Amino acid sequence: MAGLLDQPHHDGSELYVPHGAPRLGDTVPVRFRVPATGSERAVWVRTVRDAEPRMEPARLEHADEHERWYVADIPMHNPVTSYRALLDEPGGYRWLNGAGVHSRDVADTHDFRLSAHEPAAAWLDDAVVYQIFPDRFARSSGHTGRPTGELPDWAEPADWADESIGSGPSTPRQLYGGDLRGIEQRLDHLQRLGVDTVYLTPVFPARSNHRYDASTFDHVDPVLGGDEALVSLSRALHSRGMRLLGDLTTNHTGAGHEWFARAQADRASAEASFYYWQDEAPGYVGWLGHDSLPKLNYNAPALAERMVEGPDSIIGRWLREPVSLDGWRIDVANMTGRHGADDFTHQVARAIRATMRDLNPEAVLVSEHFHDAGLDLRAGGWHTNMNYSAFTRPVWTWLVDPDNELGFLGLPTSIPRRDGGSMVATMREFDAAVPWSITTHQWNMLGSHDTPRLRTVVGSRAMVEVAAGLLFTYPGTPVMFAGDEGGLTGVNGEHGRAPMPWPSIDAGGGPRWDAATFDVYRSLIALRRSSRALREGGIRWAVVEPDAVAYLRETADERVLVLVARAPWGGATLPRHLVPAGGEAQNLYGGAALSLRPDAIELPGDGPGVQVWRLA
Repeated sequence: MAGLLDQPHHDGSELYVPHGAPRLGDTVPVRFRVPATGSERAVWVRTVRDAEPRMEPARLEHADEHERWYVADIPMHNPVTSYRALLDEPGGYRWLNGAGVHSRDVADTHDFRLSAHEPAAAWLDDAVVYQIFPDRFARSSGHTGRPTGELPDWAEPADWADESIGSGPSTPRQLYGGDLRGIEQRLDHLQRLGVDTVYLTPVFPARSNHRYDASTFDHVDPVLGGDEALVSLSRALHSRGMRLLGDLTTNHTGAGHEWFARAQADRASAEASFYYWQDEAPGYVGWLGHDSLPKLNYNAPALAERMVEGPDSIIGRWLREPVSLDGWRIDVANMTGRHGADDFTHQVARAIRATMRDLNPEAVLVSEHFHDAGLDLRAGGWHTNMNYSAFTRPVWTWLVDPDNELGFLGLPTSIPRRDGGSMVATMREFDAAVPWSITTHQWNMLGSHDTPRLRTVVGSRAMVEVAAGLLFTYPGTPVMFAGDEGGLTGVNGEHGRAPMPWPSIDAGGGPRWDAATFDVYRSLIALRRSSRALREGGIRWAVVEPDAVAYLRETADERVLVLVARAPWGGATLPRHLVPAGGEAQNLYGGAALSLRPDAIELPGDGPGVQVWRLA
């Protein structure tokens, strides 16, 4: 897969597909780019209508010495319409789909897709999201010893400088005392970094520091400052032109939840129908067998009304004034509504989206799904997903420290080290499982509160920069976990939930805060904001080598070349016509000038590092 620009290409960006969601009944012109070296006699497009394939002819729209452009008209008959191109060539044919070009027949899994479902709000095109675990970000008191005041009976108070406990019974009980007003006091840090959207893990009362075992959804935990503190934080963010997303468990409650208490006390109550019951101990179904997390049962219409349907539901009430959340991230969204023969996931997701649309059409709905979310994301519910499969996992396998012994996101093995070809193939396959309108909004992450820290995974500041280079130049929405911008470490999710070392941050660096890494993140965020192609453009893979990858991000008015290398490599050449005659390659990041020979563009073999050029 060394050089890929000599292959036909298509993606869902504006060069190939009209912007915006088509409506049922529309005819959508889709374009395909074929290099002038191609041998095609004709191009056809295979669509699927009511589960039956149809072939639509593509007509030659434009040709020059470098490439030919074909266009085909696709009827939008089904809400999600899949298609792929057939290149009729001497001796046979090849298929072009989202995973690449194939000289064999292929399944429909990786076909391109048009979706009539309304995409996420346009503001997500430009967003950079910052995830905050409230207990570990900042205390409004500024006190650095053990938290003071009235604490819950389950809590084991910790000094702000204590190491996070990564395993054992104390892990969910270790309480540092971060609060929402502490976050509000530190918004200058976020704006200095360049982020504009805050995603908070749960803020409801619970019996753990992570609060995914809520005891009510009606109020904010007093330990965090209560409802007034969330209102204040939301208003402070909105006054700065920033946004705020909440986190909700639609799959389960805590065993201490008020609904569950009523359900246990009165099996004839409405709340009793909200849960799954069983004869075996403890008498009810817990999420993944955890007694502390009783699973919700969406066979109960009253549960949907209480949780997800309408302005007075849990989903709705926090979107309204005075909190006015800008959206929700849904915990374990892939399991919500699923148990045995029951499968209400798509129904629940669509109900949430409808509630959000009525209250705030700009609100976004993000699912947590660690695995293949393709089928769920095509159903018109979740706007987008936390993109572990198509981004986090493949990037980790390319950049991981080869001596690591870290667990690999639920697998009984350590993180394997693989080459660039493996990374790119994985990205393309998972990206192809969803429409481009979702790919371009996927929440790309290098880690979260549920994973080891990036710095621990890759082992060095240089590799952190390489990973961040991918994060801020790849299609999708960049999402970062608070502290990654300063090189915080952690061997698993719980251990990685380290408190922000504000004394070192305020001093411009220190033993627990790498100021150089902060500068890398700030510079790359600024780079992304400076380029529409990096925010909205399509992607053409140009070079895929074991130790380096290069790709083009393109809009109608801009072409940007990104080169990312994990080690020194042999370099490569690209077609000279990528830079028009008389044009130049403007260095945007990395400092190196791009070598423009009369017959080729020469990519340097430096590494590790990130280099970005605008090809004017």
